[in-house]
Order: sequence, then structure tokens, then C-alpha cells
Amino acid sequence: MTAQAPEAASSTLCAHLENISKLFGSFAALRQVSVDLERGKCYVLIGENGAGKSTLLRILAGLLRPTSGKITIFGEDEPHEMRERIGYMSHAPMLYDEFTGQENLKYFASLYPGRECLDPAEALRQVGLDPELERPLGQYSQGMRQRTSLARVLMPIPELLLLDEPFSNMDIESTRQMVELLAGFRHKNRTIVITTHQRDHAAPIADWVLRLKAGRVAEFAPGSPTL
Repeated sequence: MTAQAPEAASSTLCAHLENISKLFGSFAALRQVSVDLERGKCYVLIGENGAGKSTLLRILAGLLRPTSGKITIFGEDEPHEMRERIGYMSHAPMLYDEFTGQENLKYFASLYPGRECLDPAEALRQVGLDPELERPLGQYSQGMRQRTSLARVLMPIPELLLLDEPFSNMDIESTRQMVELLAGFRHKNRTIVITTHQRDHAAPIADWVLRLKAGRVAEFAPGSPTL
């Protein structure tokens, strides 16, 4: 099954995956997955644990190589060479609990010498956080931690956002705020790919819903975005 929007054309594509499979020993995490991702669209990946969602996200991020198949990101055959244009937010926060939000982002900004990035304070403002907040991250709510993680990903101004379970352990109001933030970034022609167990949470921004089952594409259906 090829997951491709009918109107997709090469000039509008952010990513093209063709017959992607990924084996870990004898276990097939992905099986012959083909999908086209358009610029400025939001794709929501759903499926049970072990369906292959996070594996697919890591392949898109250039962190894993497929065992077989072809992948191009922004027209290039080596996704890891496109990492400067990709923002990847893993399920783990990758932040330091003893630092404030701004201290965390200043540290990560130091890892991008010579690269155009958002100022750490501006990145925090973009996700609705006060950069002057003196509280260490360990005292943040889950929603605030997730927004700080998103600010870290946004700081190098990526064109492709890959978010692994961004709504995990968040309350309803924090989830609503996160979805509104992501809607704004999508409207700036960024492509967003979200993995989630909570399909309803992402529904307001889902242009397409891709369901994986046992590593295969089981469903590729248009969403009904309201934001």
C-alpha cells in the first residue's frame, strides 16, 4: 500500500519513502512501507505499541538506516545529511532537570556554532513559556516540560518536525495549547509528523492519518483539520 496524497508532486514533497523495511535481527519493525510527505502538512502516525511508529520516525530523522528500500528527504538520498533541516523530539525529554528552561536552551544553542538559530529566549516565547522563569526544569509541569522540549527542537529553525508522543502524560489544557502551537508552525509551511496513541488529540491539525500495523501501512486517510 502506498501512502501518497493524490495531489502530491515532486516539487511539493518533503520526503519520499519507497518500500522501506527495517529489521532488528529476525524482527521486522517495518515492512515495505511507502509514503510521500508533502511540505506544510501534518501527518499523524498511529498504531499499537510495536507497530513501527518510532522506528519510522527515527528513519525520517536520519538516526536509523533502513535495511532495504529507498528514502529521500528534501530530494537527497541521505537523510542524515539533511539533519540541519530536521527537528526531532524524542519521547525522552533530553533536558537537564537542574537547569532552567533558558539555561537548557543556551546549552543546546552552544552545540550549533556558526548556525542560524532562534535566540533561546525567543524559542521559549514561541512555545508560550516565560524565558525569565527561574524555576529549574525538575519543578516544571509535564506540559511545560514538553513545551521546553519543543522549543529545543525549534531553535535551529527546522523545516521538518518529527515529534514522538508529544502529548504523553499531558493534561487536556496543556494538550490543547500544544496542538495550537503546532498548528501555527504548520501554517509556516513546515511539515510535521507526530506519533501518538491519542488520535483525537492530534485530530485538529491532522491533514493525513497513517496507521501502522505490525510494521505495515494499514490505513492512509485524509484528516479533517480544524486549526
